[in-house]
Amino acid sequence: MGRKSAKSKEKKQRRKEENAKLAVSLAKVDAACKLEDPLSLFEPFRKFDRNGVSLTIECKHADDLDDTAKEFIFQLCKKNMQKLYEENGIQGWKDRDKREELLEDKARYLLVRDVKQELVAFVHFRFDMEFDEEILYCYEIQLTECVRRKGLGKFLMQILELLAHKTEMLKVMLTVFKANDNAVKFFMEALKFEVDDISPDDGMYEEEARYWILSKPIKRKTPLAPKQVPQSNTVTTNTSVNTNGQTNGVAVQ
Repeated sequence: MGRKSAKSKEKKQRRKEENAKLAVSLAKVDAACKLEDPLSLFEPFRKFDRNGVSLTIECKHADDLDDTAKEFIFQLCKKNMQKLYEENGIQGWKDRDKREELLEDKARYLLVRDVKQELVAFVHFRFDMEFDEEILYCYEIQLTECVRRKGLGKFLMQILELLAHKTEMLKVMLTVFKANDNAVKFFMEALKFEVDDISPDDGMYEEEARYWILSKPIKRKTPLAPKQVPQSNTVTTNTSVNTNGQTNGVAVQ
């Protein structure tokens, strides 16, 4: 048997490194999915009390939703999104397909209730993989009229960013119709999301040209380099680490 070339060895090594990296990413997503209540990591964010509204926020798996919550989620999503789907989606709006998506196993929810314990808003999100990267995907953020323009939408998205950071996801991602002016302005101007590299280019396919895939990287500060003390019998180092924390329709200002 002939001797393996250096190029072959390098290719094998790269593949090994890629597989190892993928295994780490999958492990992070798996660990995040196993969290019973991710919001328990940020207890102060269970309350939103400002701009004339007093609300409480809880986090639930789709499997743990009661019938009232399931119906609220579907009906609010339909009310806010059906017209956009029919005008911008090739397949339009389909009740059955949307219900199935909203209740899939990986679906997680932030549920927002008022002082009467009535549901007034929700966020549908998932910990997942996207092209070998560990990410938190925001499928829906839907608010009723009475809690819009109160800062609640921005607060809920901040929770998602904190959760992504704490669980070591690389970015928060979402999909938005280009014709949804309020959502585009909210995500891209107010929250500084940008068009992701995997977002389809204009003109590729009719349906894909009608939406953007947006993302926001989760930034982490790297440790400071050790400070060197010259000409001393004792060397002191100072190392600091600071680790802070399907198509969206939004009327959340």
